[in-house]
Amino acid sequence: MGKHHLGEFEEIVMLTVAILHGEAYGVAIIEEMETRLKRSVSIGSLQVVLKRLEEKGYLKSALGEATSVRGGKRKRFFTVTNVGKDMLRTSKEQRLQLWNAVPDVALEFVGL
Repeated sequence: MGKHHLGEFEEIVMLTVAILHGEAYGVAIIEEMETRLKRSVSIGSLQVVLKRLEEKGYLKSALGEATSVRGGKRKRFFTVTNVGKDMLRTSKEQRLQLWNAVPDVALEFVGL
């Protein structure tokens, strides 16, 4: 593995940003994650991870236009970088290799 790796929450955040393609900002990311995963996400934990993923070069952000609905406040939109896409592909391949290596009998009794 390279210099960086993805934690579970980081991977979920990056995948959600990719799902929202062009519409990924804080509240939208949280709503999408909570809807899909049926688990609550705090804005604080999301902000920490978004910042860390930007620092790693996996995400980039840009401010959107100011709107009257938000009292003139601008949304910060996130997108997955090419480096981030490569990391997601690597992570997916690694997980698939592990899943494919599990003998059927190993999961027989857990109902998977």
